Amino acid sequence: MIEPVVNKFDMKDFNEIKQNLEYWLSRPPSERVAAVDYLRKQLYGDSIRLQRTLRIIERS
Repeated sequence: MIEPVVNKFDMKDFNEIKQNLEYWLSRPPSERVAAVDYLRKQLYGDSIRLQRTLRIIERS
């Protein structure tokens, strides 16, 4: 039987961004890349590659 997991937080100290960052930094790189690819597919569809922009700047 699966036990439910309950996390309690004090709303004054709750920092969702920090908690999300700690979670994703604890995951292996392959899982992070897979998550980004999943979000990319949701936004842009199932295209093979992202469009890229190249800007050339000349230095004097």
